[in-house]
Amino acid sequence: MYFRLRTSARTMRDLKYLQSCTGLTPNIIARLAIARSLQDPTPVEGMSPDNNGLELSRSTLTGSYDIIYKVLITQHCGRRLSDEEYFPYYIKLHLDRGCPVLLDEYRYAGNFDKMLRNLVQVGSR
Repeated sequence: MYFRLRTSARTMRDLKYLQSCTGLTPNIIARLAIARSLQDPTPVEGMSPDNNGLELSRSTLTGSYDIIYKVLITQHCGRRLSDEEYFPYYIKLHLDRGCPVLLDEYRYAGNFDKMLRNLVQVGSR
């Protein structure tokens, strides 16, 4: 069982940039990015295997909500996932896909408050 993952270099840059703009910690931004990725119904398989970024622990990233993340990602995949598939593989893929989307949404909104309002609207659709 794995308890750590490494993001891609791009995801690390995006997380650090969003942290400097929003004041949120990387683990909170990562959770938002994963949630944003899960809203996209297309599969995440086949994305870049780049592991040259930030190292995150499972407990810091998912915390007491780990089982909820696993259920959501399993449902997104449409099949049963082993613990090794779920973490770090699928969590990383969703994080790497969702982070650029979150960054684009931040840039489009122009500030953190507007981005949060937009995210709430996207989530309620």
